[in-house]
Amino acid sequence: MWINRLIYISGSVLILLTIMLVSCQEDVYPTDNEQLSHEEQIVIRFSHVVGENTPKGMAALKFAELVKERSNGYIEVQVFPNGVLYKDGEELNALLRGDIQMIAPAISKITTLVPEWSVMDLPYAFQNADEVHTYIESHVGQTLMTKLNTHNLLPMGVWDSGFKQLSNSIRPIKTVQDLQGLRVRIMPSDILAEQFSIVGAYPKHIDFNTVFHQLQKGNVDGQENTLTNITSKNLYSLQDYLTISNHGYLGYLLLMNHEFWNSLPKDVQTLLIETLEEVEEWEWQLAEDLTAERLEEMEACDCIQIHRLSDKDLEEWASTFEPVYRYYADNYGKKYIEALPKNQSQH
Repeated sequence: MWINRLIYISGSVLILLTIMLVSCQEDVYPTDNEQLSHEEQIVIRFSHVVGENTPKGMAALKFAELVKERSNGYIEVQVFPNGVLYKDGEELNALLRGDIQMIAPAISKITTLVPEWSVMDLPYAFQNADEVHTYIESHVGQTLMTKLNTHNLLPMGVWDSGFKQLSNSIRPIKTVQDLQGLRVRIMPSDILAEQFSIVGAYPKHIDFNTVFHQLQKGNVDGQENTLTNITSKNLYSLQDYLTISNHGYLGYLLLMNHEFWNSLPKDVQTLLIETLEEVEEWEWQLAEDLTAERLEEMEACDCIQIHRLSDKDLEEWASTFEPVYRYYADNYGKKYIEALPKNQSQH
């Protein structure tokens, strides 16, 4: 995996930690490092805005548990879900300030810093999550990763949420023309705004944690999101129609404050890297499994009308959204589009 390109230090992490503590201090800490104060521990505050019952929420907890176990309590990852510490539009600035050490924002939300990342928002850019992972591992994917370093951000991996679906309270969305006139909540991304604008819809930037209330108040008609996010926030209870469109990928970038990372001992960095690699693969499978489960649950509850786009529909939708690709190319160049998996057979 790409994160293996970081420098690894061989040997036992626990042995190295013991040597470090003994050599730097007169007193030897107890074997159970949970007895240490926070000043004596390494504390990583990990803030995110989704529920604990989502793939990201569950992966964050698993990461924290494994790190605690493998460091014998010397490293503590404190997970703050549901925007309880920092809200959707606040967490990136908090990370850049160093108030927290780790976040996992939707990729769309870092496009304000590195707009080239909005290639991931292009409609029908990927057919499945494997294509996404391949793209991230590619040369252009690594170029995108490197661009984050200039903003004091260290990318540590990508977690899947899945592919986005469309819901609304006005009418069934069976053709792309049915989007016309709808007020649709989106994440902050000029590509997402362009995607809906070209079909006559009205995109609205709204923080994830307030989407339920905005739908409830009737300030927007619908939204796009993955099934795990739609169900975790109970958004479907306010919507009458759901279209399984799979029109865009939604993933999360694992980001750490680069300055904080550089302050960590090399053996601690190694432990974190290896644990994140393990959790990343686990999270990918979890996202796939939970997406299927949530769709089955929504079908069984008979609480929302569900429409699936046919193969012919998907071709029509993809063709309609082609101008969004031209918009991206005009603003950010063609190389990130040309490197998409679906375009590789054309070269």
